Amino acid sequence: MKPITRNQSIFLETKREIHNVHQGLSQTSCRAGFDETVVNGNKARNENRFNVSEYPGSCELLADMAKGSVDAGPGRSGSVDVSADAALAKMGYKSELPRNLGMMTVLGLSFAIMAAPFGLSTTLYINLTDGLCVTILWGWVFVTLISIAIAASLAEICSVYPTAGGVYYWSAMLSTKEWAPLMSFIDGWLTLVGNWTVTLSINFSGGQLILSAISLWNEDFVPNEWQTILMFWAVMLVCALVNVFGAKYLNFINNLCIYWTAASVIIIMITLLTRAEHKNHASFVFGHFDASTSGWPSGWAFFVGLLQAAYTLTGYGMVAAMCEETQNPHREVPKAIVLSVVAAGVTGLAYIIPVLFVLPPVDLLRSVANGQPIGLLFKTVTGSAAGGFGLLFLILGIQIFAGIGALTAASRCTYAFARDGAIPGSRLWRKVSKRFDVPLWGLILSTIVDCLLGLIYFGSSAAFNSFTGVATICLSTSYGVPILISVVRGRKHVKKAPFSLGKFGYAINIATICWIALAIALFCMPVSLPVTASSMNYASVVFAGFAAISVAWYFVRARKEFTGPPIMMDDDARDAAGVIAEKAIPHVEEGGPEVMESKTDLKAQ
Repeated sequence: MKPITRNQSIFLETKREIHNVHQGLSQTSCRAGFDETVVNGNKARNENRFNVSEYPGSCELLADMAKGSVDAGPGRSGSVDVSADAALAKMGYKSELPRNLGMMTVLGLSFAIMAAPFGLSTTLYINLTDGLCVTILWGWVFVTLISIAIAASLAEICSVYPTAGGVYYWSAMLSTKEWAPLMSFIDGWLTLVGNWTVTLSINFSGGQLILSAISLWNEDFVPNEWQTILMFWAVMLVCALVNVFGAKYLNFINNLCIYWTAASVIIIMITLLTRAEHKNHASFVFGHFDASTSGWPSGWAFFVGLLQAAYTLTGYGMVAAMCEETQNPHREVPKAIVLSVVAAGVTGLAYIIPVLFVLPPVDLLRSVANGQPIGLLFKTVTGSAAGGFGLLFLILGIQIFAGIGALTAASRCTYAFARDGAIPGSRLWRKVSKRFDVPLWGLILSTIVDCLLGLIYFGSSAAFNSFTGVATICLSTSYGVPILISVVRGRKHVKKAPFSLGKFGYAINIATICWIALAIALFCMPVSLPVTASSMNYASVVFAGFAAISVAWYFVRARKEFTGPPIMMDDDARDAAGVIAEKAIPHVEEGGPEVMESKTDLKAQ
């Protein structure tokens, strides 16, 4: 074991979570990854930024650590964690969160956020007006396919830059250094608002669904605003407490979600098909289209009705925020993003078809006061309130998983954006709790913002329901920004990505950009015509409100102080910072051929 000099000791003590080590690391490559990082005035106030030139001898120490002659430090299980931290450090951040998640856990989190049976149930009211079976079924198939394309495009970029900043960080790194701050600021706020509003809509719908269970026994019960708000707050509180005190069990929770959802779909499928006294014909399920009550032309009604599927299949990009808690994130997170969409698509299809086969008269479902008819559907098919509640309970279980997962992702997104000084009060919101190993204040901020936004329900239930559209618009747009930048700049940063789209990259990227552009317009449309105060889609108004807040903050303060995430000066430095320089961080044993080769390269340099 080599002795550690005083400078090296200082480096380890003050930056012990960095561990910028991987096979083949040398003094030259280390300085290429760091010294060319433009800190843009943020270094003094952001403890997550650093420059190794402050600590003479640190590169030599890190090279020794890569060879195993110096202990990697506490909190890391082995070379996989250390290598992932090395890639993160080369992107300008130190590792503050424990890496204890695997691909299945991240897949489970993404699967939980999308929560296909829950999302389809709570937005069923949309397509009872805009097309019925054709829109529900074939709209789901269409949106699933386009969502896989978007997920694959994001996964390709994620494999190059696996950070908690996600699309916000990618927009900066893919842009030119002149445009990077503005692009990252815009995309960061889109991502943040999208994360907050999707969490809000999931948990608020969950509160409404819980109250709708009461009406299974008491048909005259109509929850008032206070009851709805208090139930929503209760759901938010449960999700927040699980995220704080159950953080170390998130691995188990996300895996459990997969089994709970699969079992729920099977139970609901069997129960509905065996208990239903009346079943619709296959021609109705696969070919019935009725948009006569929507007021829209038939073709346009179909596209407006795609909001149901698009809202449900939205959260897959949110899990990029978990990159800094995942082992081998450049490989595992991209796979999880794509596979979760495939899994959600199949699960949704397995849930939709039985529901359509036993769908009761549409007018009966439209009469539900709070717009959540799925409980009444279950009660009608099973023939009893208890039977209806039993199936509804399974959906509520899926909602809890979705709410927990969405709040997890939202808190990590808040943390990532705050550590670059983009949110008022960033010094507080970026702190990581040493006791719970979570960004506690980011979690608290996300919870408080959602609880306050819920108060809008007192003023206008129609305005509040628009948050479904806002979440879809914000997240879809935030996904589109880095994809568009990548295409405009010739996809040069993803040509050697570990998760590569290859020769189909341009076609897939362009198709996703076209869809996102269309979706922004579609999801600002009201569900039906003529437009009244109660039927108006306020998504554009709410979106404009958030945009006004972010623009005001930008000109008041952020324009002068915010410079985005750590930006590399030139393309060579960016390649040195990305994991594409190694194409993948190899899994090697001490003394293996890859290590011996890296030692030879180190001596030569």
